[in-house]
Amino acid sequence: MNIHEILQYLPHRYPFLLVDRVLSCEPGKNIAALKNVTINEPFFNGHFPHHPVMPGVLIIEALAQAAAILTLKTMDVKADENSIYYFVGIDRARFKQPVQAGDQLILKATIERQRIGIWKYSTQAEVDGRIVTEAELMCTVRSKPS
Repeated sequence: MNIHEILQYLPHRYPFLLVDRVLSCEPGKNIAALKNVTINEPFFNGHFPHHPVMPGVLIIEALAQAAAILTLKTMDVKADENSIYYFVGIDRARFKQPVQAGDQLILKATIERQRIGIWKYSTQAEVDGRIVTEAELMCTVRSKPS
């Protein structure tokens, strides 16, 4: 999926859209997506000026966005203004190596289970074939409050 297709599935927009391309997606199973980490990212000005590192929380958010695409493709629906994709939980998050400007972050998510509207994923972020972050994520799609 290119960026134009991604925008149909995610409600996020710049500067919070953290998926640039979907490399592969098998609905009901898994997804692999790409985030190009550039020095122009707004967070690099303050994190950290002397050694720019992508904040771990944004790596987790990028993984969740990839998982959201997988969920919506599995449900065969696209993002709309009446629903929101929420975090329900983050477990076993580990940050093994810093992500720096110039890195290509490969975002992988596998559906572990789906029960009563809660989706659980096993996720990994890789740079150059090495795992830099892994976590178990739980998310849900809900109607937007009025």
